[in-house]
Formats: sequence, C-alpha cells, structure tokens
Amino acid sequence: MSEKYRKKVGIMGGTFDPIHVGHLILGENAYQQFGLDCVLFMPSGNPPHKRERTGRASIQERVEMVARAIQDNPHFVLSLIETHEDGYTYTKETLTRLTAENPDTDYYFIMGADSLFAFESWKEPQGICDLCTLLVAVRNGVNTENLDKQISHIQKKYHGRIQKLDTPNIEISSEALRAHIRQQRSLRYYMPDAVAVYIREHQIYSR
Repeated sequence: MSEKYRKKVGIMGGTFDPIHVGHLILGENAYQQFGLDCVLFMPSGNPPHKRERTGRASIQERVEMVARAIQDNPHFVLSLIETHEDGYTYTKETLTRLTAENPDTDYYFIMGADSLFAFESWKEPQGICDLCTLLVAVRNGVNTENLDKQISHIQKKYHGRIQKLDTPNIEISSEALRAHIRQQRSLRYYMPDAVAVYIREHQIYSR
C-alpha cells in the first residue's frame, strides 16, 4: 500500500480509574498535533505495574466510564484489546497484535514524561520502539534538560521514534479523584458529567 494511504492511530492506555479531563485533553492534543485518524482509549485489565487493586473500580466499571467519557467525540474509540480478567497485558504484546491485524496503520503511543524515564524497565522496550512512535507529554516539574537527555538516550539505544507532545499541564491524578469521592467532594469539571453520574449511581470508590 502506498505510504500516503497509511493510517495514523494514537493509543491512550491506562487503568482510567477513573478517567478524567487530563486523559481527554491529552488524547485530543495528540490527535490535533500529529494529524491522527483516531485515538484508541485502551483500558488495561490487570496492568503489570498496578497488580494490587483493592478498593478500585472493576474492569467492567472502568470500561463503562471510558465509554461514557468519549461517547461524544467521533475520533475517540474504545478498544478492549487489553481488557482481560486474568493475566497481564504488556505494551509490546498489544502493539504486535495491532500491527499484525492492521498492517496499513502506523501507531503513536501517548505517554507522560515520567513513563519515558521508566521506559527501560518496561518489558521489551526495543520491541515497543520498533512498532510505534512514542509521543511524550511534558509535565510540570519535569526538568527539560533531563527529558531531552532521556529522549536522546532512548533514540540512540533503541533507534526509537520519539516526538514531544505539546499539551496543557492538567495536574489531576486518578488517585486524588478517588480521595475526592471518598470525601464526597464535587467532581464537576474534573471529568465528563456522564462519568460522575455513573460513579455516584454505582457508589464506585465509596463502597
């Protein structure tokens, strides 16, 4: 297939426990800046680095929250490729499956700067670099010089394709929002209303 017809698809992976406006703004900015055809929102089933999930939302609840959060955006797509009840899914495995199923597509993996600093601890970083472009969102508190050095290091060691993602810094964490919910504080403007209503109706995080 001619290069000009290749699709460009972003990947926003995470536990989304719960999903919030920071995730959505990150996905939207990646879509705009890199001319993506769509962004896959990919809730993880049992993420390798977050195996202890006591007091958290179930897989089904997290999937439903993501579905509600992105329902009015035509270029955001829910992907269940990493949603498993048993076992852990690694990024390399997901990318291998996606590229095999969609050989006409180039993938852009969206991550925060903190993830890039931990990238070499991930399973098969070389394989990940071979299969996608890394889009790195710069966050407050991250030293620009150190980030540039890390980008250069990953590029040289793994021949990685890395691009900086220009996006507003939305310093919201899912952990902080879970605390908000336990304290019965308002979730307005932190997430789409449909997600807040679902959390309230099902008493997620406050059970």
